[in-house]
Amino acid sequence: MDEVIRVENVSRIYSVGEQSVKALDDVSISVRKGEYVAIMGPSGSGKSTMMNILGCLDSPTCGAYYLEGTDVSQMDDDRLSDVRNRQIGFVFQAFNLLPRYTALENVALPLVYAGVEASRREELSREALVRVGLEDRMEHRPGELSGGQRQRVAVARAIINHPSIILADEPTGNLDTKTSVDIMRLLGQIHDMGNTVILVTHEEDISRYAHRIIRFRDGRVESDSVNPNPTIS
Repeated sequence: MDEVIRVENVSRIYSVGEQSVKALDDVSISVRKGEYVAIMGPSGSGKSTMMNILGCLDSPTCGAYYLEGTDVSQMDDDRLSDVRNRQIGFVFQAFNLLPRYTALENVALPLVYAGVEASRREELSREALVRVGLEDRMEHRPGELSGGQRQRVAVARAIINHPSIILADEPTGNLDTKTSVDIMRLLGQIHDMGNTVILVTHEEDISRYAHRIIRFRDGRVESDSVNPNPTIS
């Protein structure tokens, strides 16, 4: 499989008042096309900072980040925004849906930013919502949906541009056990279709769905191992 992500000697240092905090310390990892990876670690371990860099939401203080062979570590905000919209789909713990928009309108947002014409946006958004099992909730707003349904809308939005990489940041953090299983099954189906899936979680039972688990501690990679018996989605 081809390498889609390569992080080389990346550090991220934040200024907090007069002090400097090193959130990542000389981290090097790579992810191949079609992998299903979980990034784990306690609070303050660096896993969320790593996710932000992988998602082009933040840039490293030093080191290089190659996304599908292109060094994006020194790109400006406009170029990073373009990369995010074309190559990465995001699923967040808090869903990040616009409350005044319907499910259909929320799913279509990445297509708006990509300049897709309105009729085509609606067609693609309907297809995405059908794929996640929400064909009967397209005109509902987030406040009219359950937590699991809102996360399904978020997943539909993440896949609408057919990105090569799905980044899921604590995607089950606000969900009950049964709904969490449903969402993890859905992410598994997306992985089975060929997407690279990177999951950030602090929950051991959720990490077991991944085929590879990278554990962070104190800003460094503590371990990187294959999961011999991933939970079947």
